Amino acid sequence: MKKLTISIVNYNTGQYLKRCLDLIYAVRDEADINVVVVDNISHDDSIALAKKSKMPADYILNQDNVGFGRAHNQVLRDLKTEYVLILNPDVEIGPGVISHMISLMEDDPKIGASTCEVRQNGDKIDLTAHRGFPTPWASFKYYFLKDDSLYHLSTRDLKSVHEVDAISGSFFLTRKSVLEKSGVFDEDYFMYAEDIDLCFMIKKAGFKVVYDPTVFILHHKGVSSGLKKHSQEVTTANLATKQRSLDAFYSTMKIFYKKHYAKQYFFLINWLIYLGINFKWMLAKRKLTV
Repeated sequence: MKKLTISIVNYNTGQYLKRCLDLIYAVRDEADINVVVVDNISHDDSIALAKKSKMPADYILNQDNVGFGRAHNQVLRDLKTEYVLILNPDVEIGPGVISHMISLMEDDPKIGASTCEVRQNGDKIDLTAHRGFPTPWASFKYYFLKDDSLYHLSTRDLKSVHEVDAISGSFFLTRKSVLEKSGVFDEDYFMYAEDIDLCFMIKKAGFKVVYDPTVFILHHKGVSSGLKKHSQEVTTANLATKQRSLDAFYSTMKIFYKKHYAKQYFFLINWLIYLGINFKWMLAKRKLTV
């Protein structure tokens, strides 16, 4: 039985964290599982509820909200197992998912990171777990031409196992040996895009990123941030949290572009890219949704 660390970062997820732990407990025989929950100073009862779960876990209680990547790095930098699953607290895992995904990685040592099919709102497939890198052309086609063939690789066969550029941090299975070569999350990102950035670095280190729709999870997306339209009725996020999440969503676009693409393009192209991000940011502030 393979040893697996599950890293969960929590921020005001209410009952969802306990539900997540209860479902992990139900499949605890699929791996030798150690769960670590890092809490970013939640002000709800999510941690108290979670501690009532039968699933044992180690708890790291931060005194500040350090963001998604930095909180996960508190676990990733001290891994004792080869496999690590980065998991959102508002995710529901069913039987067979963990064992199947570990087997996928075991069968191909060149796979550096993998995910399964991610569903939200019942059977809707969440394409943020099936990403292309946000190059200027891919982003332009997606945001202004409503064409997500490059941004979400929407023309790929979503029923077959295949490589993608990037996967979501909601369910992100990787290896300690891979992270030792690629590095862990870039802490310049408070939240959003750090998963895409890590995939970029994993592929740069010579590994594959794989999407396997053979099994699936359910993701109640947007519970902590309050930015998703479908989560407005269940989120506990207040106005300040929504505003901070929105600012992080768009500022990370600039961070990623500057880090990976800006040096490849003429300054006028860069200026137009930043202008486009600022324009979308301004429009989003009116609705506080993305």
